[in-house]
Amino acid sequence: MNTNIMKCLIMAAGAFVTASCTDNYLEINSDTYGVTQDELQRDGYIIRSALTGIANGVISPDVNTTQFTECLLGGPLAGYLADANAGFANTISNYNATDNWTNVFMQSDKMMPVVYTNYNQLRNVTDNPVILAVGDIVKIAAMHRVCDTYGPIPYSKIGQDGKLQVEYDSQENVYKAMIQELTDAVEVLIPNRTNNFAPSADIIYGGKTEKWIKFANSLKLRLAMRISYAAPELSKKAAEEAVNNEVGVFSSNEDNAKVTTFGVDGNPINVAVHYNMAKHSDGVVCQTGGDSHAAADIICYMNGYKDPRRKAYFTESEWGPEFQYTGLRHGIIIPDHSSVGHKYSGVKISADSPIYWMNAAEVAFLKAEAAGVFGYNMGGNAREFYEEGIRLSFEQWGAGDASAYLADASSVPQVYLDPAGTNTYSQALSNITVAWNDSADAEEMQERIITQKWIANWLLGNESWADWRRTGYPHLIPASDDGNKSNGMVDSALGARRMPYPRDEYVNNPENIHQAVSEYLGGPDKMSTRLWFDCKKK
Repeated sequence: MNTNIMKCLIMAAGAFVTASCTDNYLEINSDTYGVTQDELQRDGYIIRSALTGIANGVISPDVNTTQFTECLLGGPLAGYLADANAGFANTISNYNATDNWTNVFMQSDKMMPVVYTNYNQLRNVTDNPVILAVGDIVKIAAMHRVCDTYGPIPYSKIGQDGKLQVEYDSQENVYKAMIQELTDAVEVLIPNRTNNFAPSADIIYGGKTEKWIKFANSLKLRLAMRISYAAPELSKKAAEEAVNNEVGVFSSNEDNAKVTTFGVDGNPINVAVHYNMAKHSDGVVCQTGGDSHAAADIICYMNGYKDPRRKAYFTESEWGPEFQYTGLRHGIIIPDHSSVGHKYSGVKISADSPIYWMNAAEVAFLKAEAAGVFGYNMGGNAREFYEEGIRLSFEQWGAGDASAYLADASSVPQVYLDPAGTNTYSQALSNITVAWNDSADAEEMQERIITQKWIANWLLGNESWADWRRTGYPHLIPASDDGNKSNGMVDSALGARRMPYPRDEYVNNPENIHQAVSEYLGGPDKMSTRLWFDCKKK
């Protein structure tokens, strides 16, 4: 047999690591699951296994992994979700989480090891420039979330062996590398824009190369705006390159990057938020949710704005008609779920709901902020992009015509009244309205844009948490006095700025982790230390 074909078959078998549990994070599972050599060669099967493996490191199909990254970390810190299991004694929301809660992005065998095992396998089984460029884009979609969680991370030194116990890169250098990698990927794909590949090899766009160019440019714009305060010159250059590229960025919901194909359990966020649901006295299971419910923050904003997307985002509460949509405050002493907690609104989601990586509305808001707040050339003005973002989000969620919402110049976010009477937050969250204000200064403009972007990015918690750290918007409800269990480490108003590194790094990679903390992090390895991009003067 041709040695190159044999190599491909061996590596393709290893690409199935994402479907198995391993003791060694980088151990390659050689089980071919009974498929024949012909099947491995047909319809991009080898490529699909590797590309899918990398994609599984963005938002994992593994329910327990996704519960930690999306429901217990990004969701609460972004003001989207609230922990509702009173048995949780140590949580990220309470700022006293244990290592097994905060280490997942780096330590779980479903995240970084999955990305690099499959990324390196992809590079070993094909020299197709289109496929390799797509692999680079997906890798960055996964790894920027890791970088945004911890700051400095292993990145450039991870080699073909996939070993993670290597030197760290500063967050600045990781971002510079990712932006350059996206630029390089687009340069490869542009001349091949009509050169599509096997649909079965691509769970996001079905092998449509031009869609990947738009996603790469859109992701580059996201990263460019992330560093708008930390590296303004690079931010402007990268943002303008992305938008002014001949293919450009997302412009319609047809461009949205989303996963729609799942395993037997369906959407893992759906499974996670419904863990441990309560039962009514008649034995009927309450459908508002289990371990996670909708947070008070986002519902207060959307109630105040009379937002028609509420029925697409939330289930109605069981507190009575005057509390149709009512969220649970996060960062509190969690109430008993069977008697109190189940009554709060839950997440409107099903087994076949898509998981979004990025949507067109976000891209419109990125352009609005870039043009209006920072003066970048986005090919239009901030108001146009802002209103486009709202319209795109309404369309995405089936909320009808956005005209009345866009014209509302009086409604403001609702003050949080806890129906249980224990966790009311009586301060106004914001006086920002929906309608565009041409006379607004840069700060008001930024708050208005980021607030609507936050609403549109529902359930993209880690992205919105990063935005909140970078800009200070939207204003979120702080942890309660008794809910902040950090012993003074985290200020309730400032919240968590990052996650601490996994303890295993201090055992298995001591020299490199100590160097990263002392030279790159800019503070102690704690939740309260600000990252490089988190430098806006407030």
